[in-house]
Formats: sequence, structure tokens, C-alpha cells
Amino acid sequence: MHLTTASPGFLMTVLSFLLVIGPLIFIHELGHYFAGRWFGVKAETFSIGFGREIGGWTDKRGTRWKVGWLPLGGYVKFKGDMNPASQPSEEWLSLPPEERAETFQAKSVWQRFIIVFAGPAVNFLFAIIVFWAFFYAVGEPRTPNLVTGIAPGSAAERAGLQPGDRITSINGVTIERFEDIAGYLQIRPKQPLEIQVERGGEKLLVRTVSDAAVASDKFGNEAVIGRLGVPWPAQIRESLPLHEAAGASVRQTWNVVQTMVVTLGQVVGGDRSVKEMGGPLKIAQYSGQQASLGWMDFILFMTLISINLGFINLLPIPLLDGGHLLFYLIEGVRRKPIQPKVQEWAFRTGLAALLALMIFVTLNDLASFGLWTKLGGLIG
Repeated sequence: MHLTTASPGFLMTVLSFLLVIGPLIFIHELGHYFAGRWFGVKAETFSIGFGREIGGWTDKRGTRWKVGWLPLGGYVKFKGDMNPASQPSEEWLSLPPEERAETFQAKSVWQRFIIVFAGPAVNFLFAIIVFWAFFYAVGEPRTPNLVTGIAPGSAAERAGLQPGDRITSINGVTIERFEDIAGYLQIRPKQPLEIQVERGGEKLLVRTVSDAAVASDKFGNEAVIGRLGVPWPAQIRESLPLHEAAGASVRQTWNVVQTMVVTLGQVVGGDRSVKEMGGPLKIAQYSGQQASLGWMDFILFMTLISINLGFINLLPIPLLDGGHLLFYLIEGVRRKPIQPKVQEWAFRTGLAALLALMIFVTLNDLASFGLWTKLGGLIG
């Protein structure tokens, strides 16, 4: 019998969501802001949230810091941002030279690239710092990559694995600890596997297909994961000195990014259902659930969302940071910017695509909450 934990109430869910999204958007935009200041670009507005301002102040540099009523994003409006492509315009050319020097358009392509890249970079930096502190304080899981048992009828049994085998690689990916096995397999159900093992001083290559299993957490959230059929041994954590904890934090952040790349590729390739894609409502639900488990779980969840925010913003989609960076790379190669009309068309297309995606994931979220089933029952 699987026992589930009661979900937190509506108020706690909303507050937890704001505590996750608000600070992460703030540090993301702060990356843009400080990079802009470094290169002498004046920020006119720093906004957390969109829509009508519900509060704010203006600092001595003339920057308006404000909070919008819709907390699903944010932005920094630099001086000279007069069109979506941030291209020089007649209005920009009419500015006095000293004011024009403070604008985003006046900067070189590499400076504009750094200003835009700084937002996602700070999201990754936040995750690295949190993992760094975590690994230094409680150690890093480093359970030996040994097979301690075989589940009957499992992928491990079909592969001919035996207790005492040391798994050294899966599909060419190096395995150094048992956690690497679980991390690789969880997002790869029913996938062909080539497993390199060491047995009695000999190296063997065995083949099998991973099992698919439905895993559920304390709140009854379910997901299909891949399994080998090798039980987890007692986990071992090793205390790390400060410099090793730093390296472990970078590796952990990179592992999370790789997981996102793989799962996104699975969705695009049809190997993973689009129903697994979640939006703001799902993030809010998970925020409340993780907050109810304690501050450590909440901070680690916040760290994963920060990596997710940085990764999504680097996708080469017009309107996102990655779209701007792509245009700057093209400009750097061509030695001249793409025509403003082309960029504006691309940004409008990107906006339409993002709005469509937002609607889709919101409908997905509502479906996962059972809304359509409940409505169907009421209508029927």
C-alpha cells in the first residue's frame, strides 16, 4: 500500500510559487542589469512581473524598479530599446551623442552578447552556488557502482549481470558511482543498453533493454522511468573540501542540463509524451509540495527551476535570450546586423509560438489536475 502525503493548501501553494519564481526572475534580470551597467548602458526600467505596476521606486540613476501584477516573468528596459530588435532608429539617431552612448544599440556586438547572456548565466551560477554549499555541508553521494542484487525478470537478469559486477559504462557514458546508473536510466525507459562491466578482473559487454516502471512520490505524482533491476545499495556520502565541492557542483549542474536536453529531444522525437510537459500551474503545485517537505527540499527544487529557466532562455527562439544571442552571432559573422524588418518578423513569430506553448502547457496542467474529467462528469 502506497501512502501519500496531503497536498499543501492553496495559500501555501501560491506563496511558495512566488518565493520560487520571484527571486529567480530577479537574479536573472539582475544579470542583464549589472552586465549593462558594466558596459555603461543605462537601465530605464527593472520590472519583476508584467502588466500594470503595483509598486516600485526610482533610484538615483533614474532606473524605475517596479513589480507588475502578473508574476510570470520580468525584464530590464535599457535606454534605446525603441523597437523589438534593439536596432538604431531615427529616434535613436536624434539623441544627443552623450545620451546615445548610454544606449544598448551603441555597444559592440560582443558587449550586447554578454549583456544578454548574463541573465541565463546567473541562473546557472545560482544553481552552482547552491550545489556547492550543499556538497560542502553534507557531502556528495558516491555509492560504489557495484551490482549487489538482481531483480527477477528484470533487464539486469536478461543482460546476465551478476552480483559483484562493477558497471563502468552504459551506452558509452562513463559510470563512476551508482548514482550515475540511476541518473542515466531514469529518463530512458525501454531503451537499448550496452553495458560495460568488470567481473573478476575481466571486462565484459552485455546488452539489454531497460524496463519501464511508474514511480510516484509522496504526493502521488507519477512518472514513467527507466530501470535496470539492480537494487540500490546503502548510499554513501563523502565529505568534500571546498575546491572539490566546487567541481562537484559544476558537474551536477551540467548533469541537470543534459537531462533537460535529452528529455526535450525525447518529446520532439515522440519518445516521450507531450502530456509530461508542465507549465506555471504545475510549477506552483510542485513549489507548494516541496515547501511542505522542508526548506532543504524547497531550495533544491528552486535550484532545478533556476537551471530550467537558464536553459529555456538559451533556446534559439526569437524573443528569448537565445534568439537575441543567435542574431548577435550572425551579426558577428556577417559583420553587419540582420535587417530590422527580418528581426521584427522573427520576434513576432517567436511571440506567437511562446503564447501557443504557454496555452498548451496550461491546458496540460489543467488536464493533469483532472479538470476535464470533472467537467465531463458534471456535463454527463
